[in-house]
Amino acid sequence: MTITVFLLDDHELVRTGLKTVFEAEEDISVIGEAGSVAEALVRIPAARPDVAVLDVRLGDGEGVAVCREIRTMIEPPPACLMLTSYSDDEALFNAIMAGAAGYMLKQVSGTSLVDAVRTVAAGGSLLDSALTGSLMSRLRGGTAPADPRYAQLSPQEKRVLDLVAEGLTNRQIAVRLHLAEKTVKNYVSSLLHKLGFERRTEAAVYSAQRRVPPERG
Repeated sequence: MTITVFLLDDHELVRTGLKTVFEAEEDISVIGEAGSVAEALVRIPAARPDVAVLDVRLGDGEGVAVCREIRTMIEPPPACLMLTSYSDDEALFNAIMAGAAGYMLKQVSGTSLVDAVRTVAAGGSLLDSALTGSLMSRLRGGTAPADPRYAQLSPQEKRVLDLVAEGLTNRQIAVRLHLAEKTVKNYVSSLLHKLGFERRTEAAVYSAQRRVPPERG
């Protein structure tokens, strides 16, 4: 079975190089490419690839945002493999929260990249250990990477987010915080918008990740 791949990178030479690497393999076919977030959000849903290889930083936005969007636009969603030139805890954390199946440095070998595409296409997860080490260490210490989205939340929105993570309904949160249920609903809508999520379950997972307790040795 052929694995179909879509490439997103704002450098044409990079896309050409990736395409050359992938199409040298009998079981991989590149069925589309884009150089911007805007192009990707139009072309990826039309192409419906098995795997989307996405650059993390683009001229008009971020590959993580593309990952999040296309995973809600396409059923079944493509496996997203993020590529970056830089080790960045915050970008890695955001990629995991967006549902990315893999996150790798562009310095990896062509063979490793091909193996990664096959792994995520088969439903596996692949995160570069060199990138995840410091992040997981910080999570085990109970400290999530600094997130400008979280910083945008008001103190009350942060309290509501914590209660959403505990599984409380809007009505239960209203009772806990002595607020009207409609007011809680507005807070939830606002915090979802600020965090870039569509569903409260995503927000709950996000909040839980921020509060991972230290490991006991």
